[in-house]
Amino acid sequence: MGDPSFSELPAGPDRARTVRDFARSELFDRTFREGMELVEETAAYLDGEGRRESRILSRSAALAYAAESMKLTTRLMQIASWLLVQRAVREGDMTPETACEPRYRLNERKIDAEPSHAELPIALVEYLVRSEKLFDRALHLDRRMYLGDAEETPPNPVLSQLGMLEAAFRG
Repeated sequence: MGDPSFSELPAGPDRARTVRDFARSELFDRTFREGMELVEETAAYLDGEGRRESRILSRSAALAYAAESMKLTTRLMQIASWLLVQRAVREGDMTPETACEPRYRLNERKIDAEPSHAELPIALVEYLVRSEKLFDRALHLDRRMYLGDAEETPPNPVLSQLGMLEAAFRG
């Protein structure tokens, strides 16, 4: 992590301070902004262009589109909820100790190797990839803040490959 106030994370009684420090950090600001922008962009896509694109898909692709859009929406709502908890800590509306409760934490997710249908619109696939990257980052932060290094999650090989492909096509 590049944020100096968030480099070494203590356990035990200092956990509350760690959670509070993160909630006040520039890293949190950037992550919160990115997460909320992605939620808004995705909602606009699914309500507009995505809806139009889904109508011209084959039956099997339309079913896959519906399933993938539900996964996407669920993942984004989990991210947004987690970010809103951190903001509540920042604003003093929730104690760091309460934020440590399992119900406010992110759960591991099943990693999909690739989208469920080859005909899915590229825009939907891009939103899926972006949400997976953001979820993995939030999950990493969650584990570092609330568990320390005890349960470090391994890097996602699929996302690293997708990231390299994304960089190759943009560059």
